[in-house]
Amino acid sequence: MFRYLLILSVAVIVSNGSPATKQGNFNTYFAYTRKNLNRPIELKAGEINEEAVVDLTLNKTTVVIIHGHRGSVSTTLNPTVKNAFLRSEDLDVIVVDWSVYASQSYSNAVNAVPSVGENLVGLINELVRNGVVELSTLHMVGFDLGAHVAGFAGRLLDGQVARITGLNPSRGQWGENSQRLSSSDAVYVEVIHTDGIGLVAYGVGDAIGDVDFYVNGGTNQPGCLLNNFCGHNRAWEVFAASLSNTKLIGNECNTWLQVTLNTCRGPTIEMGGNDLFKYA
Repeated sequence: MFRYLLILSVAVIVSNGSPATKQGNFNTYFAYTRKNLNRPIELKAGEINEEAVVDLTLNKTTVVIIHGHRGSVSTTLNPTVKNAFLRSEDLDVIVVDWSVYASQSYSNAVNAVPSVGENLVGLINELVRNGVVELSTLHMVGFDLGAHVAGFAGRLLDGQVARITGLNPSRGQWGENSQRLSSSDAVYVEVIHTDGIGLVAYGVGDAIGDVDFYVNGGTNQPGCLLNNFCGHNRAWEVFAASLSNTKLIGNECNTWLQVTLNTCRGPTIEMGGNDLFKYA
């Protein structure tokens, strides 16, 4: 197991209740390309046909963005990360909106995660059958509870997606949960921790991916003044920044003490970006 620290700085480590019925049926999906940057195509699992996917292209990378608790398609996370992807590369982006349950209590949202992931799998399978998506070029990006949705979807698909990026995966009810996002859910799983250390942290602090980055030690982000919510959101902000020409570089850490003290000085590794197979 390797640990890294970023020159932002980022440290890196290398590798309740039963769900209500079919909460995922309330999912909606919005597809974007460079041609329709602000006019998305609305997709619905079970209703995919050639006309619905005419603007999507098989030979491109497909990115799926999944928001977390209290999120929706219009939450700042989605346009920020979506636009960063489309500025950096000609690809297809699908934004998952599961706000019907994400807007409810945290426990209700947690209980919806498996069904939301299952419905997403249905959509992906239809897109694969229609010849516009391949698992080998699919990158799922999940923030907060959305990271665990991505994990569920990755486990349920017939075959592995190329990459999952977990952005400060939610800790509440997931700390020791065996169903949380893990390194086996995709060919390559990268996790960015920005608020995962301490008793009141929003995110999982454990190293759960193939590569885990701990930005500024994984806590107390600059400009957040010990505000955990601010630090939590910093995960998608730094990820969006990594899609520009700005390279965010971490250093390997040998101990957890080095992670928390930001004193890692080992070999470097690049955080974020859209390289599907880095380090896999």
